[in-house]
Amino acid sequence: MDRLVEIAVELKRGADRPALDAALQALTANDPSLVTFTDPESGQTIIAGPSEEHIDRAIETLRRDCAFNVGPPQVAYRETLGQAALIDYTHKRQIGAGGQFARVVLRFEPLDPGAGFRFEYATDAVPAPLAAGVLKGVAAAGANGLLAGFPVIDFKASLIDGGYHDLDSTEQTFEIAARAAFRELRTKGAPILLEPIMRVEVLTPDDYMGDVIGDLNSRRGQIQGSETRGTSQLVTAMVPLSNMFGYPSQLQLITHGAGRCEMRYDHYEAVPRPFEPPNGTFPPAVGMRA
Repeated sequence: MDRLVEIAVELKRGADRPALDAALQALTANDPSLVTFTDPESGQTIIAGPSEEHIDRAIETLRRDCAFNVGPPQVAYRETLGQAALIDYTHKRQIGAGGQFARVVLRFEPLDPGAGFRFEYATDAVPAPLAAGVLKGVAAAGANGLLAGFPVIDFKASLIDGGYHDLDSTEQTFEIAARAAFRELRTKGAPILLEPIMRVEVLTPDDYMGDVIGDLNSRRGQIQGSETRGTSQLVTAMVPLSNMFGYPSQLQLITHGAGRCEMRYDHYEAVPRPFEPPNGTFPPAVGMRA
């Protein structure tokens, strides 16, 4: 199941850390759709899941064991490559009497949506034990992103050439070289920021259909169609998840409590540049709420 939403939690009392860790372990063991991790920059505990409602239920469960503040929900964006790139990178460093050396020639290519990450070992210039470091380096760098720190998806990396020294080359030196080569994709791979798009179905009385469609349009929604259901209309739209937080409550206001909606993940697509944050950052948690 896709983990599209992330929420940060901060303990009010440091002494509650063992209780929170135990509660998180139990929570994820009982619900595989949830994952938890520590944000490397903020040090905050992040809970990721398939929807805002799903994580809200998890938060209520956790509050039985400890007190904490909660950050605003954040979208789990992704990144991908906009074009193919060939990168030739050499890692060379002298350390005392010894040194480090690794040369990698990597061809990176974007793949179709949903294809995932693929790695091809297509040369005899680098022995297989050393090439294992290339795979590790590309995978690790890809998880950290190129634009805003989100995982890079749907691309292929092919090791097509390279070079090594018998004494100065190790799996680790090739991992370092592969990480550095991957970072060059920031300028050579035309990286693209992706956002999750939700398929939204709204059942509304006829009287409120215009208001419902207008609200969905204001959220960058693309109306797919509508059909009559008795005295109501079922409106279908594709809407960015980033604009759908709190939507069920807003729908109740628009329809005076008569509207119903369902949302499910449909696909990722490129974020229009006018809607990217001006500083290019997407922090996992900005402010905290009790």
